[in-house]
Amino acid sequence: MTIRQTNQVHVGNLTIGGGAPIRVQSMTTTNTNDTAACVAQAKRIIDAGGELVRLTTQGRREAENMANISAALKAEGYTTPLVADVHFNANVADIAAKYCEKVRVNPGNYVDPARTFKHIDYSAEEYADELQKIEERFIPFLNICKEHHTAIRIGVNHGSLSDRIMSRYGDTPEGIVESCMEFLRICKRENFTDVVLSIKASNTVVMVQSVRLLVSTMDKEDMHYPLHLGVTEAGEGEDGRIKSAVGIGALLTEGIGDTIRVSLSEEPECEIPVAKKIVGFIDECASLRENASIENDTLFLSFNEENREDLQLKAAMAAGALLIDRKAKELCITNFDKPQQELADAIMQAARVKFTKTEYISCPGCGRTLYDLRGTIAKIKAAVAQETAMSDKAEIWKGLKIGIMGCIVNGPGEMADADYGYVGAGPNRISLYKGKQCIEKNIPESEAVEKLLDYIKNDIK
Repeated sequence: MTIRQTNQVHVGNLTIGGGAPIRVQSMTTTNTNDTAACVAQAKRIIDAGGELVRLTTQGRREAENMANISAALKAEGYTTPLVADVHFNANVADIAAKYCEKVRVNPGNYVDPARTFKHIDYSAEEYADELQKIEERFIPFLNICKEHHTAIRIGVNHGSLSDRIMSRYGDTPEGIVESCMEFLRICKRENFTDVVLSIKASNTVVMVQSVRLLVSTMDKEDMHYPLHLGVTEAGEGEDGRIKSAVGIGALLTEGIGDTIRVSLSEEPECEIPVAKKIVGFIDECASLRENASIENDTLFLSFNEENREDLQLKAAMAAGALLIDRKAKELCITNFDKPQQELADAIMQAARVKFTKTEYISCPGCGRTLYDLRGTIAKIKAAVAQETAMSDKAEIWKGLKIGIMGCIVNGPGEMADADYGYVGAGPNRISLYKGKQCIEKNIPESEAVEKLLDYIKNDIK
């Protein structure tokens, strides 16, 4: 396995890339205005081994309160770098850069307006004007970051690509990569080097193909910035762990990746042990992949693992790239010579090879989530399981993709990849989607799960 060589990026007292260990991180789910709650949760993440902690900063108040959160953590001896997560408001990024060790900006909504799925025809001159608008707004932010020694992450999400990018490139890895490169080229021209990049998607195939394309594009332009890896909206429980290991593992075992997050719809500190295991399994799984046996399009993997989670992660990491690249179309796993068909099916579904159950695309939640996300996921899963067991159309239910999203940042965009969606719209308010179309807007949370299931059942009928 050849490890991709990257520049070193300094984030507070932490080094990312340039031969440093692969860093693991998570994100709080608390209200960023609630200093005590954020500090308590950040401490749990750090105590679990988290090396960076990200918090959402949707407005000026939240960005400014990062100073209080940072001070409170340092007063208790915690010096782990804090990352501000910014969407829709470039002014907030300017504020956060003064108080945080790192700021994440999303190219899809930094200057471009929120995604509406409208096709826009640009002339070459008009498109150049849009790029100029980005440069005029982004350079002052970089200057603030230089002044305060603040690193940045250019974080592209498949679910929040701008209408401008979608209109020019379509829903493609090329569009995803160009969304990142537009900002990265400005960084290079401005000699701003403390940059980490990420390209995330809930679809592991899109995520892996896009990251690989980003690496080759950077190589052509003599860029060597470190990469943050993650499968966004991976879900919870076994499925969330398997989907994360398929996507992240496919790249890590190719020597790509400098920092990772396992996005689970669980308490954020639960993500850290899983991430650390994935990092610890890289060499073993790279070797397994290179020595794997493939016969008649079937990949055979054999294990002797006592720990169930270790088995899931290792099998998913070893199989991930081979399935994503369609070098195998079936998977046979044994553990202590016993068949593991359920695990094999879950890994094939995570790699988008074969669907054998309902697919859930669910985010981890953050300070933007204003309803009971985890309780809702459990309700929807239970209701679907009951319907699948009772329905004479069980095969249709198995092929469905349902998105359960905390807020509008990626919600509507991820709905384009899902059949149905449940998206937080405000305090205890929900919007329901069918594909890209919003079919119920801003309804009470108490009614939303039942209405979602009614729409699905009526369509199946």
